Amino acid sequence: MNSGKKYGKKTWLIPDGFYNSKSTGAVSHEAVCVLNTGDNDAEINMTLYFEDRHKMPGFKSYCLAGRTHHIRMDKLLSVSGQSVPMDTAYAILVESSVEVVVQYSRLDTSQAEMALMTTVAYPVE
Repeated sequence: MNSGKKYGKKTWLIPDGFYNSKSTGAVSHEAVCVLNTGDNDAEINMTLYFEDRHKMPGFKSYCLAGRTHHIRMDKLLSVSGQSVPMDTAYAILVESSVEVVVQYSRLDTSQAEMALMTTVAYPVE
């Protein structure tokens, strides 16, 4: 294990989520990418926010100590069995039990010229 040095924050915001149902072959998808440099596993809780409906809490994942984890939003289910809605803009609140670094990536395959977008999420003090 590492020296216990941890980086990041426990709370992160991703304001621009969109899971596209259109595809030219490969599956469009998004990923919440987590880096945990500490010595303790991270329990990740995510809540989705929308313009036109109530928030959806209860999306959970884990990132082991000293590891990364790429949480594919197209494969994630909430604790009540709900999936991330397609073709709907949303934002993500990411809350971790320990300090982590969070990056967000989107692969858009809705056109023949696929597009990849990635950004570090907004860390909250």
